[in-house]
Amino acid sequence: MAAILFGSISSVADTSELQRAAFNEAFASHGLDWQWDHETYVGLLEKSGGADRVEAYAAERGEQVDAQAVHAAKSQIFQDKLIESGVEPRAGVVETIEAAQREGLKLGLVTTTSPDNVDALVTALRHHVDLGGFDVVVDVTQVEQPKPDRDAYAFALDRLGEDAAHCIAIEDNLGGVEAANAAGVRVVAFPNANTAGHDFGGALTRVDKLDAAELLGLAQSA
Repeated sequence: MAAILFGSISSVADTSELQRAAFNEAFASHGLDWQWDHETYVGLLEKSGGADRVEAYAAERGEQVDAQAVHAAKSQIFQDKLIESGVEPRAGVVETIEAAQREGLKLGLVTTTSPDNVDALVTALRHHVDLGGFDVVVDVTQVEQPKPDRDAYAFALDRLGEDAAHCIAIEDNLGGVEAANAAGVRVVAFPNANTAGHDFGGALTRVDKLDAAELLGLAQSA
């Protein structure tokens, strides 16, 4: 059997600008005069880990902040925004999920975000697609190391009982591509609004819309 593995929340629904807005609101709530504009945020997304980005940014400015507290505030703001936003699945996502289920392929969501963020995504998209029906859903509580480490994909492969060669990952960021490659999983890059300018040379291919037939063909070709 084969599997298609969505690698992040924003590989399913483009939440990148909601994330940036949530960071900026969290900064204000902690009395910080920071404002991450689009250009700044795009650069920061070259590395994985929200709290790590906050800590690194503070270090660059020579400021002391509680990065974990700021990130926790950002996460709550983001979850509220996501549920209230009316966000929709990205182009080709629903068709890919339906085709995979019709053809008997397994499906996974392989993230290292929080379970609360995953729950918010499931709730936000409940009228469009049932992500709760996936064969495996991975979050940060289930792995020792977050992406770009391979742990999340290794965990998913073990749970699915699948060989990496029979799986295709869909990733929207560089850390995700690195994690999938480290686990031996072929990657289709599906950049979001804030990662479109990144170099996805480590991916098998890069697309702006998911093509269900192409993805199933790749997964079944190994």
